[in-house]
Amino acid sequence: MTAAQADLQIDRPAVADGAALWRIARDSKALDLNSSYSYLLWCRDFAGTSAVARDERGEPVGFVTGYVRPERPGTLLVWQVAVDDAYRGRGIAGALLDGLVARVVAEHGVTSVETTITPGNIASERLFDAFAARHGAALEREVLFSTSLFPDGPHDPEVLYRIGPLSL
Repeated sequence: MTAAQADLQIDRPAVADGAALWRIARDSKALDLNSSYSYLLWCRDFAGTSAVARDERGEPVGFVTGYVRPERPGTLLVWQVAVDDAYRGRGIAGALLDGLVARVVAEHGVTSVETTITPGNIASERLFDAFAARHGAALEREVLFSTSLFPDGPHDPEVLYRIGPLSL
C-alpha cells in the first residue's frame, strides 16, 4: 500500500453503500450505469466477492464488484471498477483489485480472473494488464459480446480479458 492509499480502508461493501457506489459509477462517465436498485442488491448479495475503499470518514471512494462464475467456480468475474474522481491517480483501483482477488482466492480458491473491457477504455486496459503482470499470470483477450448483440442501441463490443493462472 502506498502513502496515498494509507488513509483508506478496504473492506466488503454493505447495503448502505449501494447509493454511493451508484454515484461513483455514474460520475465515472466510463461505466455502463446500472439502476440504483442493482447496486443495493449487489452490496447485499455479492459483498463477499466485492470490495470498497473508504476514506477517513468511512465513506466509499472506490469499489470493485465481482462474482464467482457459477459455471466456472475457479474464476472471479470482475464486473465494475470505479474510483471517485477526487481519488484517482493514487493506485486505489489496483489496491482494490489486489485486495479483492487475494480475499476471494483465500475464501473460494479461485485461480483466474475475468473481466470485460470496451476498446478504448485505456484506464481499464492498463489496470488489468498491470494486474496480470504483478501476479505473473497470462492474459488472453477475445471479443465476448459483439456490438450486434446489444439490443438497446449502439454499444462497443465487450472484450473478455482472461487472467490466470494466478500466483498470489
